[in-house]
Amino acid sequence: MKNLIALKGALCADRRAVTALEYGIIAGVLGLVLILIFQGFGTTLSSLFTSIGSSI
Repeated sequence: MKNLIALKGALCADRRAVTALEYGIIAGVLGLVLILIFQGFGTTLSSLFTSIGSSI
């Protein structure tokens, strides 16, 4: 029983998992933002190349 209490205390004191979770959330949000930005640029570039292609 003492070992379980000591293990619980050690797990509560270990903050590495929380930090890893926070970094994962930040990376996910950043990835989503980058996808949305590149999607907007993709549409703009597509119309630009279409207009260049039709003028040639």
